[in-house]
Amino acid sequence: MPAAKKKASGTGAATKRTPAKRAATRTASAIAHNEVDLSVSPNLLRLSQVRPNEGSRPKRVRIGRGHGSGLVKTGGEGGKGQTVRSGGGKGPAFEGGQTPWARRLPQKLGVSQKARDIGHFRTKYAVVNLWQLASWEPSLEVTPQTLAAAGLVKQRRDGVKILGGSRDGKTLPKGLVFRDVLFSKGAREALGAAGANLGEA
Repeated sequence: MPAAKKKASGTGAATKRTPAKRAATRTASAIAHNEVDLSVSPNLLRLSQVRPNEGSRPKRVRIGRGHGSGLVKTGGEGGKGQTVRSGGGKGPAFEGGQTPWARRLPQKLGVSQKARDIGHFRTKYAVVNLWQLASWEPSLEVTPQTLAAAGLVKQRRDGVKILGGSRDGKTLPKGLVFRDVLFSKGAREALGAAGANLGEA
């Protein structure tokens, strides 16, 4: 059998040193021989003077510290249920659950709105009776503008209409000329008998 290898004794074996241990040994040797200056420089940066860069550490948001912060009840997390859903909430016509305004109106489905308010749908005319034209100058054309200038029409509204009203002692002059006005059936007949020009082609 081959001879067993002899184990190296602890006193005679060489100890393996790491680079860090060798550097520490050199530093200790330099300090021992007064080769290192241990005096502290006044411009040396101390650990207590180290500060993080500006803006690298923002201020922490403190949750639940009063209503002025806006992060109290839900802490910035929002609500649950209806307020979380996309499109959630009630519309502008919601009245808290009571019958909404559109359903409280007193009309039935299919009834025309023209029967409710004639003022918004019916045509209104400014009317002038024939007896009011008794003193009208025949050479002056009868138009909505001339009637308004004479004070016979205050509001033109949707147009001017001549009615066939008459009074005792008021006679219609001959040869009147009309333009841009409407006529009732009685006024048309009276003006035609008086030889008036109704301005209709």
